[in-house]
Amino acid sequence: MRGGTLPPAILCAALAFMLVFAPRRAIGPTIGLLAAALLIASVLPWPHGWMEIVFIGCWASVVVTALLVHLPGGVPVTLALIAGINAGVWAGATIAEAGSLADAARALPCVLLVLPARWLAARGASVAVKVASSWLVAVAILAATLPIVPTPGYVPDHME
Repeated sequence: MRGGTLPPAILCAALAFMLVFAPRRAIGPTIGLLAAALLIASVLPWPHGWMEIVFIGCWASVVVTALLVHLPGGVPVTLALIAGINAGVWAGATIAEAGSLADAARALPCVLLVLPARWLAARGASVAVKVASSWLVAVAILAATLPIVPTPGYVPDHME
């Protein structure tokens, strides 16, 4: 879960699920801001000692973005735009620290999950989108905490 493609792809998927509960007019501008922020952040020179901060920030953004699906009354346009910029910055920073621009090309299409997710929601199955979004929260929490929590298989054994 430390590569340059998977964390940004999961963040783009979380943004896609959040956009299901935003007004239709917010979808295009939010995806545009996501792409612009991702591309700009992925070419910026990030400090090399920030790798852990960048990954924690990316996973925290997945959690916050995915939890926005549970806002009563949906996601306001302004919040959707801010979430798009936030997702782009953290996804771009992750790519800058641990990947290449090819990773951006693999991660960005995940935001197109908004199309089948909106189709599901239009047919009364918005709970499926919320469940998938909650699953992303669980994955992000696990990915963020696994490197810091001593877990068998990730730390040297006392018998070695």
